[in-house]
Amino acid sequence: MTQEEPYRRGMVVVAHADDAEFGCAGTVVKWCREGLEVVYVICTDGSKGSSDPDMTPGRLVETRRNEQIAAGKVLGLKEVVFLGYEDAMLQPTLELRRDIAKEIRRHKPDILICMSPVRNLEGTGYIGHPDHMASGEAALSAVFPAARDRMTFPELLKQGLEPHKVREVLISGSPNPDKWIDVSDHMDLAVEALKQHASQVGDRDSANWMTEWREKTGQHHGMKYAEAFKHFHIK
Repeated sequence: MTQEEPYRRGMVVVAHADDAEFGCAGTVVKWCREGLEVVYVICTDGSKGSSDPDMTPGRLVETRRNEQIAAGKVLGLKEVVFLGYEDAMLQPTLELRRDIAKEIRRHKPDILICMSPVRNLEGTGYIGHPDHMASGEAALSAVFPAARDRMTFPELLKQGLEPHKVREVLISGSPNPDKWIDVSDHMDLAVEALKQHASQVGDRDSANWMTEWREKTGQHHGMKYAEAFKHFHIK
């Protein structure tokens, strides 16, 4: 039995600038420090994420784009791709599936993180964002089968983008995680990356928020801080 090649490239597909920092920044730092080339794909333009009556959609788009680029530099990302779909209006359309499949074929990730396509009604206080679920469904559909199958979206072949098979998918925010990644050595940079999203975190104590959440996740798995995922090896 031949030994599998180690992962060399990773991708994170999320709905909004800041989603990845909230959900999986520790894992991303870990990957980058291990030498993986990591690319973010941000589906929406972030134009709705403000309660400031003086803010305009155009200014907010630019602000959130710059914040995400700054966070990417803290983490060590290779690239941040902005698909530019309208915030709060995202749907798992064929167009979105094609655009994510295009980035998968272009960057060829071995492992990909996306958001859960299912509304989680456990707990209280948060019922989920429809953009999150839409991005998760589109990302999973892009991984399998769109990015893999030669005759799906033939226009991508005409652009020189050959099919690519992602080897593993991690779903962030799943109510039934089965994989826990130790991020104990990476919390400082994860917190620093989240702080770059000043328009979203405001005066909240993001350091305490992030560490308490990951501490609770890790405490039953022998880790100081952990991030949890539902994972699939794609056959």
